[in-house]
Order: sequence, then C-alpha cells, then structure tokens
Amino acid sequence: MPNIVVLVKRVPDTNARIVVSGDRVDLSAVKWVISPYDEFAIETALQHKEAAGGTVTALTLGPSDADKVLKDAKAIGVDEIVRVWNDSWTELDSNGIQSALAQAVTGLGAEVVYCGKTAADTGAGSTGPGVAERLGWASVSNITDASFEGGITVTSPVEGGSARVSVSGNAVISCDKGGMKVRKPNVKGIMMAKRAQVNVVTADAPASTVSIVSQTPPPAKPAGKKFEGASSAEEVARLLRDEANVI
Repeated sequence: MPNIVVLVKRVPDTNARIVVSGDRVDLSAVKWVISPYDEFAIETALQHKEAAGGTVTALTLGPSDADKVLKDAKAIGVDEIVRVWNDSWTELDSNGIQSALAQAVTGLGAEVVYCGKTAADTGAGSTGPGVAERLGWASVSNITDASFEGGITVTSPVEGGSARVSVSGNAVISCDKGGMKVRKPNVKGIMMAKRAQVNVVTADAPASTVSIVSQTPPPAKPAGKKFEGASSAEEVARLLRDEANVI
C-alpha cells in the first residue's frame, strides 16, 4: 500500500488586507490558511488512499506557527502531520526550501508526493518540479483529475485540450483545481486535530543565493473618467479605441 505525502504551505488568507510597512509586507495581523491549491492536493492524496490503501502524511516547512495548517490538514482527513524546520534558518530561497522538503520526503519513505501547482503568496510554481528533481523522481504538473485503478492516471491540460498521463514509479504530482470538489473538516475531525501531535524533523539547507531586496504595493489605479449625455459618445469611442484598446 502506498506511502503518500502531501505538501502544504501556510499563506495569508486571500481575502486578507495586505499592508506594506517600510519595504516589507507586514504579516503580523493576517490570518494564515492552507494555500488553496494545496487543498486540491490533499483531496487527491485522500482519494488515492481510499482507492489503494496506505497512509497520507501532510508535510510543511516552517516554525511552530505553521502547525495550524498541519492541524487543518489533519481535520480534513490526513493520517500524520510532519513539520520540517531548523532553528538556524532565517530566510530560505526556493533552492533551500526544496532541498529541505526533499530530505524530509526521503526520511518519511514516501512513494508519491502531491502538492499544489503554486502557492497563493508567491505564485512561483517551482516546489513540485524542484522537489522531484532533487529526489530524482518524475514530475507531473498541473493535473486536474486523477484515477487510481491499477496505478495512477492523471489528466493535465495541454494546448488545445488535455492529456491523460500514466504514472509509474515515484513521482511528485502538482494539482490544479479542475472539476474537483474538496472535502471540508467536520466537527469530529476538528476535535481530533486539536489533539494531534505534530512530528518535527530537521534537515540541512544550502545558504540562500536569492533574497528579497524590497516589497512595494502595486501603483494606485488612476481615477476614472465620467461622461454624460449623447454629446460625449464620440469622445468615449475615441478613448475606448485609443487608450483602452477595446474597440
């Protein structure tokens, strides 16, 4: 029976108001949630377990504050929750994060890894392929559907349509939304998650070679223009054509 790992990341709630203080985003007051695409990864991992047996372990990287998203994953239905962290880490770039996650995946003895196609905060989309590269595994990206009869078969978008891909051997599979409906925690799951023990493991990570110099909010949108009456129709048409490029 497969040993399944699903990667989860804590991100600011997508409805949170983001404030820039100085040259950094101030995250002190935001609500943290599981990155939305990771919810589809959790659902796919649980469907895999239901079809083939085995166990599902949710894995995240971060300090103790990240335990919340692991317990959220536990409430949804994963079996085990694991956090990888080293107190010597300050800011890790994608290379360090992927290296640490790959070490943790190896330590867990995983046979297949699911993750979201991208994180809601960075939008980089590099974690799945990066972890696969470090493990020497296959990488299958942006799947929208999966079936588990006699193995793993997934659907991925391609130009002009979709492709059905058969996965044999170890793989890291990143998940898109597709038509999948994710399950939500029930009261029993929430109560069990509160008592769940987070297993903390450590890893080594290379020094960061990329760092954020500063963060700035997007420029404010210019004030809109208001026109009234039929006499302004010609001017409106000109602006739509010459400035908005919509006609």
